[in-house]
Amino acid sequence: MKQLFAFLIGFLLITSQAYSQGGIQPYSFSQYQRINRDLYTPLTRLHTSIKPILPDDIYSCSALDSVSNRLIDTTKKSWVYWKLFNEHLVQIEKEDFNVYIDILPDFQIGRDGANNHTTWLYSRGYQIGGNIGKKFSFYTSGYENQGVFPVYLNEFINKNGIIPGLVNDKFGPGRKVKDWAYATALLNYTVNKHFSFTLGQDKNFIGDGYRSMILSDVATNYPFFKIATTLGNVKYLNIWAQFQDLRSPQTSYENGNRKKWGVFHYLDWNVNNRLSLGFFDAIIWQNSDSTGRRGFDVSYINPIIFLRTVEGLNGSPDNALIGFTGKYKVLRKLNIYGQFVLDEFTAKELFSNSGYWANKYGVQLGVNGYNIFHVSSLNYLLEYNTARPYTYSQRKSILNYGHYNQPLAHPFGANFREVLTIWNYSIKRWNLYAQANIAKYGLDPQSGDYNPNLNLSYGKDIYESYENRIDGRTYGHRTLQGLKTDFLYLDTRLSYLINPKTNLRIELGSAFRKESNVQFNNKTNWITFGLRSSFRNLYQDF
Repeated sequence: MKQLFAFLIGFLLITSQAYSQGGIQPYSFSQYQRINRDLYTPLTRLHTSIKPILPDDIYSCSALDSVSNRLIDTTKKSWVYWKLFNEHLVQIEKEDFNVYIDILPDFQIGRDGANNHTTWLYSRGYQIGGNIGKKFSFYTSGYENQGVFPVYLNEFINKNGIIPGLVNDKFGPGRKVKDWAYATALLNYTVNKHFSFTLGQDKNFIGDGYRSMILSDVATNYPFFKIATTLGNVKYLNIWAQFQDLRSPQTSYENGNRKKWGVFHYLDWNVNNRLSLGFFDAIIWQNSDSTGRRGFDVSYINPIIFLRTVEGLNGSPDNALIGFTGKYKVLRKLNIYGQFVLDEFTAKELFSNSGYWANKYGVQLGVNGYNIFHVSSLNYLLEYNTARPYTYSQRKSILNYGHYNQPLAHPFGANFREVLTIWNYSIKRWNLYAQANIAKYGLDPQSGDYNPNLNLSYGKDIYESYENRIDGRTYGHRTLQGLKTDFLYLDTRLSYLINPKTNLRIELGSAFRKESNVQFNNKTNWITFGLRSSFRNLYQDF
């Protein structure tokens, strides 16, 4: 596999020549939400469920560029003003290549009043991007970080050993101050209007909502190779990726964390200007079996084969998922979307309402739109998500639908119901963001009074084996079984954009989180203020 990646890099560098394209666009939900009017207009047939936007999608890339270009003040001419408020720190534009370089500071101070706890973040980052010729583009970013988190995030870090959505905590749970480093890298080669190749250490997201039930950007970066094929109104994705499992015992120190592989196929079909349908399948398999001899399975390398067939041919040792997506532009400014993921099922049990444990599936339904109430630049989203117990889990964590101690889909894992809404309003360089999440889920009880055998799983934690399900029952499993827990998350942010090229902004934020059940009642009331510059999606609403 290393030789294949090396050959691809060489091939891309040698052949990067003459097809028009945009640059690589990092994915951030709040940034993408601001171009809803460009992405979801009934006048176009864009593949909006594929994120980040690929460089071959000229229209969408231009829409993202226009968000920043509209904010540029051309009346000020001084070099210092342009560098501070309008341009990249270093910007080189030549006939045959373009390069930009930026420093990305992310400094934040905060207070968790409910727990009498002071928080702060000290991140120093960079980004470098550009084009070589008209076919080859690249992007990389990196951050060195130290910080103190609110109590609920600090507990998550100490328990799982990772900063959510990022990497491991360098010094472990014994220290209050967390320390970590984080980087991304992407290379893209667009052959023509039909084929695009991407090699990266980054994330992928499939869906039109805030969450994704089939493939999200919740977990940390991973290495992948992606082929995007466009034929008329169809875009077809093939992604081969390698993931890490921190919970399985290492085979040796030299090999590091246990590895697993994933292959994903996604076909997005724009039936017409209003209706889009998507079809998804995935396989997760461990890098080595008990003999340590398996590695990358070449039977999954064919980009057009139905993966479930090959998985069956291999004797079904692997974790297979299938999924479906849909989007319909009901009105000029209103869209409905949805997803359905099916992990395992038995046809005769699926509609029996018997609570069969292996009927593992998730559902998403949502609406989004823009310029609601005739207010320009007011974007909105309302979304419902749910997953049955044991969805995404497997007989052992090395085969589950997760990476680096977090799910590859919804951050709650499974065994939950959630309703959320997000509103975003922009006027010139001011931006107001508001979010509310209401959820219920069934936890594994934390004491012997409610769970005499603490090794049993009620189905929320996808890293717990489904073989440890409660009482070993085959039937009677219902969503929210276990320790029924109420979850509320409210988040508001007011920001002033200093430089649109780096998303440098002054931001005042307030977050309220409450998680309660018969065993505990945890509250967070977190106020933050900072100078921030990043395009990262970092989820803290779980």
